[in-house]
Amino acid sequence: MTSAIRIDGVTVSLGGTVVLDSVSTTVDEGRLVGLVGPNGAGKTTLLRTINGVLEPEQGSVRVAGQDVAGLDARATSQLVATVPQSTASTFEFPVRRIVEMGRTPHLGRFGTRTAADRDAVDEAMDRAAVDHLADRPVTEVSGGERQRVFLARALAQDTPVLLLDEPTSDLDVNHQVRTLDLVADLVAEGRTVVAAIHDLDLAARYCDELRLLHDGRIRATGSPDEVLTDASVEAAFGTRATVTTHPVTGTASVTAFGSGEDAERLGHVHVVVGGGRATPLLHRLDAAGFDLSVGAVSVDDADAETARALDADLVTVPPYAPVDDETRDAVARRVRRADAVVIAEVTLAPGNCPNLEAVLETDTPVVVVDAERGDTRNVAGARGRRLDARLRKRGTVVDADGVVAAVRRVVDARPRRLTGTDP
Repeated sequence: MTSAIRIDGVTVSLGGTVVLDSVSTTVDEGRLVGLVGPNGAGKTTLLRTINGVLEPEQGSVRVAGQDVAGLDARATSQLVATVPQSTASTFEFPVRRIVEMGRTPHLGRFGTRTAADRDAVDEAMDRAAVDHLADRPVTEVSGGERQRVFLARALAQDTPVLLLDEPTSDLDVNHQVRTLDLVADLVAEGRTVVAAIHDLDLAARYCDELRLLHDGRIRATGSPDEVLTDASVEAAFGTRATVTTHPVTGTASVTAFGSGEDAERLGHVHVVVGGGRATPLLHRLDAAGFDLSVGAVSVDDADAETARALDADLVTVPPYAPVDDETRDAVARRVRRADAVVIAEVTLAPGNCPNLEAVLETDTPVVVVDAERGDTRNVAGARGRRLDARLRKRGTVVDADGVVAAVRRVVDARPRRLTGTDP
């Protein structure tokens, strides 16, 4: 078969940390390949290298035989379309306008849309089931609907390769299946798809092949049955696991659990960050063995870049945008799933107060990080002061050096929960 994507010896470092270490693999045309692995394994970074957003320090990425590093943005966008994990938008563009943006790489010199462009947009909206939303502002549709809008934009882009970053992370079960059914149809029509998927059962059900990433390297390649074994899951995710055959789908099904030494994989921590001040903290928590979710934070914040480098579950907002109700709900879901929440040295301003309110509405244990040298937290406004006081009263207050130990204590005191395939 012909290779749609060829990755040779790719190394990428972010923030002084090697995220991808001499990664090599190929993806044949017309295949759905899933990227699986724990947070920090390098899944998102690999996708961002394939689409040219990140340039490797070593090695090369070729798509349809062309070296991505040598292409301009327009040429790359004619080969690769991406559906990012975060689809937040500040601008109140109508849904149809968002989907039309997928045609930009194909427009002529004067940017005039043709009948073929309009037909491509209509078909993409119909396939993604968002045609009824055409005139609604994208800021007013639900998170699941917005994710389908950006999938429609990628479909309208009409590229041979489609990249998906956690396409089902915020969808209900019904829309998870609908989305992956659509992706499977695209592959059957000849499209090549690479998707980072955290749900191992869904990955096994839909993907032709998997790449298991761990510590920046591909540890296993092959069919889901070949890649997902008791030993490989335990080695990558740090927990004991049993892989069986699902009685209905006939595909691999993973049940993960821990006991004794396996429980050293300490659990899941949600971190409220901002202003680039949490980067050392995120690295400490990741190195200590915690799985991380982060946010909500501006998409261009340095802490967001660090979270991406660690493959943390990241919630973002556009630059200078406040945390809206939908993003607040996304934060709340992650807080409820977490074993602990860490409030980093963020400025408590009106724009990020909804993050803290989402934390306070749950019973998840809280660790509050005081500023270095005993300085008090920078609090803006009466609302921020009230939230700061409530967090300090409820949580454990420590300096930066004591965070990991404090998180370990509160997680150890919290009843362990079965997390299944959500590593």
